[in-house]
Amino acid sequence: MRTTTLTLLIGVSLSSLMFSAPARGETLPEAVAAAFATNPQLEIERYRTDIARANLELARSSGLPQVNLSASGGYQSIDTNAAFAFGVGDQSLASTQLQAVQPIYTGGRIRAGIRRAEAGIDSADRTFDAARQDLILDVVTAYVDVRRDRETVAIRKNNVDVTGEQVRAAQDRFEVGVVTRTDVAQAQARLEGARAALAGAEAALEGSAAFYQFLTGQLPGDLAEPPPFPALPANIEEAFEDAVANNPSILAAREDLRAASAGVDEARAAGRAQISLVGTAGVQETYGDTGQRDTSVSAVAQGRIPLFSGGAVKAQVNSAKLQREQARRRIDAFETQVRAQVAQSWYGYDAATRAIEASRRQVEAAEIAYEGAKQELAVGVRTTLDVLDQEQQLFEARLALVGAERDAYVAAHQLLRATGGLDAIG
Repeated sequence: MRTTTLTLLIGVSLSSLMFSAPARGETLPEAVAAAFATNPQLEIERYRTDIARANLELARSSGLPQVNLSASGGYQSIDTNAAFAFGVGDQSLASTQLQAVQPIYTGGRIRAGIRRAEAGIDSADRTFDAARQDLILDVVTAYVDVRRDRETVAIRKNNVDVTGEQVRAAQDRFEVGVVTRTDVAQAQARLEGARAALAGAEAALEGSAAFYQFLTGQLPGDLAEPPPFPALPANIEEAFEDAVANNPSILAAREDLRAASAGVDEARAAGRAQISLVGTAGVQETYGDTGQRDTSVSAVAQGRIPLFSGGAVKAQVNSAKLQREQARRRIDAFETQVRAQVAQSWYGYDAATRAIEASRRQVEAAEIAYEGAKQELAVGVRTTLDVLDQEQQLFEARLALVGAERDAYVAAHQLLRATGGLDAIG
């Protein structure tokens, strides 16, 4: 499929959407900006990225000195029956201790924790990008849905008006004996059907407008013609490659795998030796008849080797390995899902563009057939039912064209979303 030709075709065909819309109105980029400003899902994802960055600071803090100051004060009473005793009786005492602990070796736990936190930030960023692109796609779809449904209502209203004229013409011809009552009844039946179709189109428009308001926080005004979309991949194989390389959901899953791999190293570190440098300075003071003050300063290296943990370390490692395997399988699932999305949107776009061409030719032919049927009815060659049939075909052809234009524009943006290229509008 020639992408350049299809893109130009869509750019031209979309100009026929919403013939009654003014040249300048509310634009699609403005609608997207309004959605960005009010959508709660983006706020949730922003908090996720903030939490991920806070987790990185927490992981880094594990390798920094931990300094604690503790103090206590109280009262004690000492009594003894020893022959010689000192420091007995009622005494008040107070003590203060300052301790600093610097991890020296943690078996790789701190480095693994930092790697896991960094991967968590990248995953959160990619997830935010996916949510942002999903919102853009939703707004694009809602925007063109409102335009399509407005044009559908306009076509249906025109159908009611034209069919009403056919009813009046049939009644006039019946009064002069040119047609039968059956012709009048057929025209009236078509008129009621047109009114029912108009009611359905108006209901669909109300639904589209409500969803648009839900996304953007405002009712749709005069929606301007949507801008052309960026160039699409040259072929479906290139689209597959772009999706695997750039789809934000796949990228987030890969970062989750990196975090899970770091989690395995972090769990294994719990079973290794831990070495820390501990510095302590303290003072204890006793008040009373024999008041005294004791001070102490120490700097020692402390080592800890887990010998038996009841299987806790092994269970943590096994759990981390399972989470890593789960993350790997999630990548496979996302790649399969995204490939299906690429294929669906690619062929949907291709079918819609071909439908636009066919619908245009159908509209042109239906217009000629309708005008000819009206003229032939005037000379008695055609019946009222023939004219009504041609009229119905013309309106259905116009509706098909409007729907195909909408489908092509949405399918193109779905393809951009699948390939990770739905970054901006306009």
